[in-house]
Amino acid sequence: MNKLITPEQAVSKIKSGMTIMVGGFLGNGSPLKILDLLAQSDVKDLTLICNDSAFPDKAYGKLIANGQVRKQITSHTGTNPVAIELMNAGTMEVEFVPQGTLAERIRSAGAGLGGVLTPTGLGTLVEKGKQKLTIDGKEYLLEKPLCADVALLGASLGDKSGNLIHQGTSQNFNPLMATAADLVIAEVSELVETGTFSPEAVHTPGIFVDFIVSCDL
Repeated sequence: MNKLITPEQAVSKIKSGMTIMVGGFLGNGSPLKILDLLAQSDVKDLTLICNDSAFPDKAYGKLIANGQVRKQITSHTGTNPVAIELMNAGTMEVEFVPQGTLAERIRSAGAGLGGVLTPTGLGTLVEKGKQKLTIDGKEYLLEKPLCADVALLGASLGDKSGNLIHQGTSQNFNPLMATAADLVIAEVSELVETGTFSPEAVHTPGIFVDFIVSCDL
């Protein structure tokens, strides 16, 4: 199967009202070419799952600044003043999730689990509306899995089978999100032939990746 598509084809697969996950940390490790084109589209009412709100002029922060995001599930918004304004005005819903819990909720979806038990958030606003369980005398919150219609990943290196390498901190949420979405699209900075790098070097196996966008082309 030929997984290679254009950025325009990638964006065409994202429809208004979808839930999308985007890898990256303040834009580092994000699929910037796809996001730039998505920000120019008429797609709206998105639910956006990502670590942060980036910046108004970068990565998924552009989607927020454009008003294309109806709800964001994230660990913080402090670097994007537009996100803060929209949240305070009530025009964008924000669900705050502690960063480790966010990663675990995504991992739970990818692993087919019913959720994760954590003490993080007990006694805070995070626990509102959530089920509590007591195990061996200790109380936990049940945090349910997070899945998406589409995951948009960024990778430093990828082969034509979709095997990905994320250099440095760009590993962040990308490998987890690849397992937790119905459709996975990866934007790679450098595309090579399958077999170029060893199997043990792979961070995201190609079996999880449906389509590839190459920055080389």
